Amino acid sequence: MAHRPILITGGTGQLALALEGAARAGGLPAIRIGRPAFDFDQPDSIQAGFQGVNPSLVLNAAAYTAVDAAEDDAEAAARANRDGPATLAALCAAAGIPLLHVSTDYVFDGLKGAPYVETDPTAPQGVYGATKLAGEQAVLASGARALILRTSWVYAPTGKNFVRTMLNAALKTSHLRVVADQQGCPTAAEDLAEAMIAIAARILADGWQDAFAGIFHAAGTGSTTWHDFAVTIFAEAARHGRPIPTVEAIATADWPTRAHRPADSQLDCARLERVFGLRLPPWRESVTRTVDTLLRAAPSA
Repeated sequence: MAHRPILITGGTGQLALALEGAARAGGLPAIRIGRPAFDFDQPDSIQAGFQGVNPSLVLNAAAYTAVDAAEDDAEAAARANRDGPATLAALCAAAGIPLLHVSTDYVFDGLKGAPYVETDPTAPQGVYGATKLAGEQAVLASGARALILRTSWVYAPTGKNFVRTMLNAALKTSHLRVVADQQGCPTAAEDLAEAMIAIAARILADGWQDAFAGIFHAAGTGSTTWHDFAVTIFAEAARHGRPIPTVEAIATADWPTRAHRPADSQLDCARLERVFGLRLPPWRESVTRTVDTLLRAAPSA
């Protein structure tokens, strides 16, 4: 099984690209596919893409992640976050291969007041979170050897994410207003990808174990608010000569969005460390690395 490639879904998404890089660094053969050849909106393409690769293991990083847009296009979000993963999981079950599927902290309502563990009750507050939860349930019900990784606040040097948005905004204005009453765990796509590839490598080398099944939380170590996240980004950017804008702390109510977001979606990642010996790096260290990568590569993010 280990001689066949790993299938990475998600096309040119930030996590899919990071997974491909981590697989290459780890010496694991991997094939990354995405639209139009592999499209959760086109069910026939899922089977065709799967069979064309004949994988030893699947890493599913494909998803509908536009949180606000999902409120107005629930059917599209459901196709990508529930139906597509269900089809992919069924294919993995039939082939007898493992599936690592990525989910989100937005399956929680954010009212616990402490970091969430995997067994805490879910209560998504919007369409995005609800469809991702439905995807989790479909994957777990498929009969596949399935491992679900819930993560949060993902960013990378590529793609659309908070770090790139803040760096670009600072080129256009000297004053920004950022929400300070939502708390979570920023996660570098590179760190999450390295953890997923380490898990995949262990499964391929030693075989599947019952302890690997189910849900794991995998996020950057430590937590912060969006406001303090932004302040940290600009402090790192200043080392590269970038201007530091004023960052005004505001309440969620002062920045209304189409979707309601959890106020505190910190994730407790102890199970990941207990079962796999993996702990993602402190989020501040990963922000430093990501900003360095971005600003060394180009004058603008």
